[in-house]
Amino acid sequence: AESSTGTWTTVWTDGLTSLDRYKGRCYQIEPVAGEENQYIAYVAYSLDLFEEGSVTNMFTSIVGNVFGFKALRALRLEDLRIPPAYTKTFQGPPHGIQVERDKLNKYGRPLLGCTIKPKLGLSAKNYGRAVYECL
Repeated sequence: AESSTGTWTTVWTDGLTSLDRYKGRCYQIEPVAGEENQYIAYVAYSLDLFEEGSVTNMFTSIVGNVFGFKALRALRLEDLRIPPAYTKTFQGPPHGIQVERDKLNKYGRPLLGCTIKPKLGLSAKNYGRAVYECL
């Protein structure tokens, strides 16, 4: 529920729409062989949840808040299957990786993104320092 329609708190907006159409559905759970209290869960989501052509929207919807759920000791996304009709809505990047590497003058290593913490409250100077350290 956390990664589709739900919240862990009852809110007044719960009754304003039928959520059945939008709920993520766990359709299979298997124990991990040889591992106590570990399971593989198979979850399906309605494509109606996702904005066409938005990789960002799709991934944040699927793996956003649930990875911060404190009741889980560990969580890992192992597989993702996207229907071919939906993948056709992705336009792709406006240019290739070489253009990005040239802009950043970074070669021979992965390019990573991150969220600077704290997200609020840093001065411009300290925010800049934190960003610089990530490069």
